[in-house]
Amino acid sequence: MSTEEFSREIAVIEGTIAEETQEVAESHEKHIVETEIVEEVFQDGELVEVVVIEEFAKRGEKPPRAKTYVVRIDKKIYHIHKPDPTGEELLAAAGKTSAGYKLYQVFRGKQPEPVAPGQHVDLRAHGVERFTTVPKDPGEGSVAEAARRDFALGEADADSLDAMKLHWSTITEPGGTLFLVIEGWKIPPGYNVTEATLALVIPRGYPDTQVDMAYFSPALARQDGKGINNLTSVTWAIGEFQQWSRHRTQQNPWRPGVDDLSTHLSLVDDWLRREFDIR
Repeated sequence: MSTEEFSREIAVIEGTIAEETQEVAESHEKHIVETEIVEEVFQDGELVEVVVIEEFAKRGEKPPRAKTYVVRIDKKIYHIHKPDPTGEELLAAAGKTSAGYKLYQVFRGKQPEPVAPGQHVDLRAHGVERFTTVPKDPGEGSVAEAARRDFALGEADADSLDAMKLHWSTITEPGGTLFLVIEGWKIPPGYNVTEATLALVIPRGYPDTQVDMAYFSPALARQDGKGINNLTSVTWAIGEFQQWSRHRTQQNPWRPGVDDLSTHLSLVDDWLRREFDIR
């Protein structure tokens, strides 16, 4: 295969990573090329493998060994040339550092999990789907049954929530407020409960307009008895919730085209974990 043909094949992988998967059978015994998942081509007599890990996660399969792994961080695609990069290396690939960002790993069928800067990530592990980043130091504000679908989310948001196997609903209050309600959201250790219902208010201008704060039911409390700042009880038709007044800052703005429900959920998890770091 010529260099030009090879470049076109790689462009196909990057341009259509999440859209479709096509298998092309080769005449040689046991030789199968999986377009957009694995590309095996020869360049100057050397085998080059490109594996798109997100597609393997969606198929419920473990990625094979490869020379290059195609990884999605936030909404951009990056080529990683080792199977076990550190969190810092993945941030660097996205042009970021651990000084300003935290990295979360998204698994198929699970909530996002934080990745420490020096922690090695196995890109060949089963279920590894993609990564999201969360800017550090979010500010704290001052003293608000079967899945229900009152309104439709965008395809990417719905796919992301389904991929985490969350029991979620979209509910429109009588006054017109739009909610995403997630039942059974896992709460990190140190709180009075291990799971809670999580509600997010979806602004009318979303995704260009930011999602703000988080709401829990039942109310969360620390097991060590220490208080949690900037909490308010609010009551809607969907029930009584504990409002966590946590807001983005100038150093941590909403990034239209990058941030979405998955990145905000990562931020919510970060707020819960960070509570024990600051007090």
